[in-house]
Amino acid sequence: IARASAAAGARAMAQMSALGADPNAKSAYARTKAAGEAAVRAAFPSAVILRPSIIFGPEDNFFNQFAEMARFSPFLPAIGGGVSRFQPIYVGDVAQAIRAALELGPSAKRIYELGGPRVYRFDELMRFILREIDRPRFLAPMPFAIAGLLGAAMDGAARLVPGLAPPLTGDQVALLRKDNVVAPASDDIGLLSDLGIIRPETVEAIVPAYLAKYRPQGQFHERKTGES
Repeated sequence: IARASAAAGARAMAQMSALGADPNAKSAYARTKAAGEAAVRAAFPSAVILRPSIIFGPEDNFFNQFAEMARFSPFLPAIGGGVSRFQPIYVGDVAQAIRAALELGPSAKRIYELGGPRVYRFDELMRFILREIDRPRFLAPMPFAIAGLLGAAMDGAARLVPGLAPPLTGDQVALLRKDNVVAPASDDIGLLSDLGIIRPETVEAIVPAYLAKYRPQGQFHERKTGES
């Protein structure tokens, strides 16, 4: 796409990457994101790279995944003790950021790190999910070593069973070893506010509406009094 855009004379291009993109990372996901950035830069040197934290929205693969897991499992894993930090960002704000970066053209910074208005620990997000779906579950502390073995076993099962989507992979465990939050703004790296997005949406304002389907009686379920 970058080569075709350059050949067509496009004036601007935005590449969606991810926080933590690093050619030397243990995670294959982080390494491939870094490789993608390098390939785009080689073909379209003025391209803007956007690195979001976890993106949330009605079809996301984070809140939905763990809510689905909680429907059938008596516990949710607190991998690495649940202390890894995340800065979830709403998909609508990411879309606005892409548009703003393209409209800035040559004045845009080369990299923007995108995060929402609040930083959460992994275990905080798990508790939030359980409250919203009204399913009491135990948060089981799981050391990285054990989680890595479990993820590797699930990877193996997925290779043996076509179409199987494992709830946890070895690569996800590797990603959880590092915080997923934006760095301070610098001459080289911009933030969401630099793109004119001052009040990004919160997890609390958006996520409950699409987690309702995971409650015991779905959207018609009346949550217990006093829960938020």
